Amino acid sequence: MGLFDFLKPDSNDKPNDGSVDLSGALLTLEDVVAPSGIEISTKTVNLSGTLARSFYVVSYPKYLNDGWLEAVLNLEKEVDVSIIIHPIDTSDTLRNLEKKVAEVQSQINMRAEQGMVRDPQLEAAWKNIEDLRDKLQQAEERLFDVGLYITVYADDELALNKMESELRSLLLARLINLKPALFQQEQALLSVLPFVSDKLLVHNKFNSSPLSSFFPFTSFDLTSDDGILFGINRHNSSLVLFDRFKLTNYNSVTFAVSGAGKSYMTKLEILRSLMFGTEVIVIDPEHEYEYLAEATGGRFFDISLSSPYHINPFDLPAPQEDENPGNVLRSHIIELLGLFRLMFGGLTSEEEAIIDQAIIETYALKDITGNNDYTNMEPPLLSDFEMVLAGMEGSASLISRLQKYTSGTWSGFMNEPTNVNINQKFVVFSLRDMEDELKTIAMYTITNHIWSMVRRRLAKRLLVIDEAWWMMKSEDTASFLFMLAKRGRKYYLGLSTITQDVGDFLRSPYGLPMITNSSLQMLMKQSPTAIDSVQHTFNLTEEEKFLLLESNVGEGIFFAGLKHVAIKVIASYTEDQIITSDPSQILQIKKAREELRNSRNQNLNEN
Repeated sequence: MGLFDFLKPDSNDKPNDGSVDLSGALLTLEDVVAPSGIEISTKTVNLSGTLARSFYVVSYPKYLNDGWLEAVLNLEKEVDVSIIIHPIDTSDTLRNLEKKVAEVQSQINMRAEQGMVRDPQLEAAWKNIEDLRDKLQQAEERLFDVGLYITVYADDELALNKMESELRSLLLARLINLKPALFQQEQALLSVLPFVSDKLLVHNKFNSSPLSSFFPFTSFDLTSDDGILFGINRHNSSLVLFDRFKLTNYNSVTFAVSGAGKSYMTKLEILRSLMFGTEVIVIDPEHEYEYLAEATGGRFFDISLSSPYHINPFDLPAPQEDENPGNVLRSHIIELLGLFRLMFGGLTSEEEAIIDQAIIETYALKDITGNNDYTNMEPPLLSDFEMVLAGMEGSASLISRLQKYTSGTWSGFMNEPTNVNINQKFVVFSLRDMEDELKTIAMYTITNHIWSMVRRRLAKRLLVIDEAWWMMKSEDTASFLFMLAKRGRKYYLGLSTITQDVGDFLRSPYGLPMITNSSLQMLMKQSPTAIDSVQHTFNLTEEEKFLLLESNVGEGIFFAGLKHVAIKVIASYTEDQIITSDPSQILQIKKAREELRNSRNQNLNEN
């Protein structure tokens, strides 16, 4: 029988009376399934241009570890594996084993009579056979003929030979010998295809215990017992399910080029996290999260120089019961020094000393010191700091640089009392309308304010920083971000950093520590210019590297601890309507909502 003859009707069933059979003109299932052409050679089958090569296993080591087949099943290539098991009649086996025991016992006795030294191998064989006889007799074990057949596929001979070499290396490392089915490629391929047909009949005998090491058909599985659905495992279609708040730390990093679906995946996680009671705060350089905030009843703060929303950088976090107020104040003064370094474009050591002293005196004006409880005291403003600075010697240059933030063009955002409230389920700070020169300063100020508020009230929170490369550009903002990654766990805070500029992120001295301090890592489609540094940082194989270069939207590699799998992000229709970033979809949704609103108004007017 030919390769696909079993799919064709029997010619004997066809009429042979000279009439024309028109049934062949209809497209049948066999026509769809069967390849358009097949060429069979000594060790290869060409299936419509795709080359296939089949192998069978000829020998195994004495002991097989559980899951030894996992490396083959999880190859990042197209591989078909067939394990065919034929039960052997126990009564026949017992008779054969009885003869074998007699032969081995006879050899042992002959060596003893001849005064020869005992042979440990013969004695071990006798013991093993006796143990197997006992277990077969007591039905604890059964014996089987087992055939293991493997088929690999490639587009050309060179790639096929490379795959054969890799497959041989994997199995030889486990002392398992593999051979190509020379002159039997047709029979081998039929044995591998899911037709429950053993055409090769190349078997090895196994009893139940070692045979169990073939099962289950394991593949990389990355999931936990509870949490939210991040996506589908592309290896085996299992669920990638995790609760970041049950891992070693609650942080994550996401790297992808623009348009790869990183914001889509993040919004999907936010939406599902909100359903589990997690409070979410987002720093959004664009307006990507506005519709999500509106749909979920969250607050959206559009931060710009002309917006009505303000954040006072002198706001202080309330000391916890186990914290010393003086230490909290000192820590915040250090963070303010970092902010002023950003605002002034760098400071000399003398200027830093002046600003440090001015900050302390500015707080003292409001009776805020490390020796009293300042929880309910009104904090100073940037203009108060300017007034204190004006009375200090050597501060003229500093005052001239500060004035644009207190009374100049850039005074709208920072020199007012704070009037934003983040104690809500979902809060978004958008910086799209903030000038690029001020984005890093604004992100630092907002993040610092969030950190102060997080420390005031313990709650499960997720802080998402989109386009985090803005904060990685400066050492002060990068170090502050790293501090959040390290200390956030104490306050039940998970930090999610997302960036498309992998180069800027990894060039920062805090880039790699940020990655190592993140239990979850997501790599999506990468640009050719960045892929080498990503491959080196995450120890990716060549196959994983090309997977990232060729990934579609929403696809990538998901890391959790030391394990990682290829993932595809999937949302329901309702979720997709809420989180989509596709401009055409957003326009359609807005149009549909406008039509619905007009229809409701018309009905109200008619009634």
